Amino acid sequence: MIIRKYRPSDCASMAKLFYDTVHTINAKDYTEEQLNAWATGSVDLEAWNRSFLEHYTLVAEINGEIVGFADMDNTGYLDKLYVHKDFQRRGIASAMVKELERCARKTGMFNFTTYASITARPFFEKQGYTVEAENKVIRNGITLVNYKMVKKCKFHAFKNVLTF
Repeated sequence: MIIRKYRPSDCASMAKLFYDTVHTINAKDYTEEQLNAWATGSVDLEAWNRSFLEHYTLVAEINGEIVGFADMDNTGYLDKLYVHKDFQRRGIASAMVKELERCARKTGMFNFTTYASITARPFFEKQGYTVEAENKVIRNGITLVNYKMVKKCKFHAFKNVLTF
């Protein structure tokens, strides 16, 4: 597996991965109606591309195939994290989150936030994030539950170490 920076030519493949992953992996925690509201199959590729270019965006590849992607903005907000439905539980998401956080820490950022789905919540807890609040999002008139999760790291200058 290689993890590299996003390229605009990746966007359409990432949109398909997003749709397939949501409708397969998240189906155990959300209804079909909720999945259809979350991932409609019609992504504004121009808007996604702009967002990915504005954020620090990573793409994971195996044998030239995109198997995951993740992005973080300059405030430490982890916006999107998706791994291909056929490549779950192989350390891809963990590797991307660690790399995003590592790069953010180099810029002096030590607090991270995300809105995790019901499905993703246990993953983020294993990464050291804690639930701050349950959140309800309305998409196309349908309510989706997710969780605002935070990870606070402290840098101890006198010890030159991070604690979580």
